[in-house]
Amino acid sequence: MSAPTKRVLLAKPRGYCAGVDRAVITVEKALETYGPPVYVRKEIVHNRHVVETLRERGAVFVDEADEVPEGALVVFSAHGVSPAVHEQAAARNLRTIDATCPLVTKVHFEAKRFAKEDYDILLIGHEGHEEVEGTAGEAPEHVQLVDKAEDVDKVVVRDPSKVIWLSQTTLSVDETMERVDQLRQRFPDLQNPPSDDICYATQNRQVAVKAMAPSCDLVLVVGSQNSSNSKRLVEVALLAGARASHLVDFAHEVQEEWLAGVGTVGVTSGASVPDNLVMDLLAWLAERGYGDVDEVTTADERIAFALPPELRKELKKS
Repeated sequence: MSAPTKRVLLAKPRGYCAGVDRAVITVEKALETYGPPVYVRKEIVHNRHVVETLRERGAVFVDEADEVPEGALVVFSAHGVSPAVHEQAAARNLRTIDATCPLVTKVHFEAKRFAKEDYDILLIGHEGHEEVEGTAGEAPEHVQLVDKAEDVDKVVVRDPSKVIWLSQTTLSVDETMERVDQLRQRFPDLQNPPSDDICYATQNRQVAVKAMAPSCDLVLVVGSQNSSNSKRLVEVALLAGARASHLVDFAHEVQEEWLAGVGTVGVTSGASVPDNLVMDLLAWLAERGYGDVDEVTTADERIAFALPPELRKELKKS
């Protein structure tokens, strides 16, 4: 048998979304404006390369606000924080810049609104994820987390006619709707959120992967292990027909044996991944004969978010 023709299908859109771009620029501008150290609660975005690059420039990443010296500056990550974290920061007189993605903020507003209307809120998301903790913290008495299928049976509501679901923004669209369908079997009056909680970037990246995966022997997703949306892309690729799929932070993590008998390699990246890491992977593949690259475009993203108001105000002064 002759060797398969080698080529790469490159998904578009891929990589940075507007919320991640805003969060990373927020830390960069804070370092330029105030000088290091700038404290950041949790990883600003879930990407090893981005976090290490900012750390080298003087960002100090902490797990909780009480680790920040009294009166210092702290940036809240793109994943959002609960009111308790804001209170903790205020108690320590910390200056804060909130880099929460506006699409996550929207879900926070929805949680507050429906709690005020005394709904039981079923939050579909991954236990322990920072975004889930922040959203649930807006209305802890009203929110129940639904992560796995078995969690559906554990849900207890006060009034089956006043139940609504919300979701983590970075989930797989298909997985979320599967969970919603399961919940609706138990609670037929379950209401949908006023707008789709899965963010536009998560959806777009999954749609692009679905479009190319059936033609791929292998799909490589550039992203970190703690990035929910990156991990979902691997799952989506496999479900959509790719023979194999792997998540890597850097090109050098790709194992040569993955390429055995592979003709078409699909390449994409999670929403917190800078494109230079994808370019590094394409160069690595080209060295191994995969120099023919075709872009698979399924959407044209032109969304941008303004920087946090605390920072915009400071930048106007300078």
